[in-house]
Amino acid sequence: MKRILAIAAVAVVATVGGAVAGHWLLGNNDLTGVANAAPADSANAVNQLWAAKVTNADGAPQSLAGFKGHPVVVNFWASWCGPCVEEMPSLSALHKEYSKKGIEFVGLGIDSDKNIKAFLQKVPVNYPIYVAGFGGADLARAFGNNAGGLPYTVVIDAKGVVRSTKLGQIKPDELKRTLDAL
Repeated sequence: MKRILAIAAVAVVATVGGAVAGHWLLGNNDLTGVANAAPADSANAVNQLWAAKVTNADGAPQSLAGFKGHPVVVNFWASWCGPCVEEMPSLSALHKEYSKKGIEFVGLGIDSDKNIKAFLQKVPVNYPIYVAGFGGADLARAFGNNAGGLPYTVVIDAKGVVRSTKLGQIKPDELKRTLDAL
């Protein structure tokens, strides 16, 4: 038993040490913060978004091009992602508040249509949810999500300019400040 506890302790110390060393070597990169700088080729990422092949939860092809010309909050998520599910009520509340101002919200599920359909039957969401499949991860990467983590939220203004990105759960007050500035 002592040997198992010692091995577990060494594993924890190694994991924490590796994380600290990686943080120190890579600089102070807050992967969960709002990045106000757009990815280097954000115009290309936005064009990829409008052209993306997505479906609704029933598998019917849909187009995101209808959001072009509108400010939009795009949330990349998955049904198996706990933080994604936890932030959905906040996103729904913000959608309700900001839809009056013409700001659209869109959920892009990096998941199967079957999983998303089952999820939406249990958890009501008041903004459009589309299935991007696992190709949605490539789309999120185009917006600067090099870590590949979820949730990942992108705010695009009406001119198609990426105004902010966020890896990790949104903080409603931060997102509100960004949306109020649009």
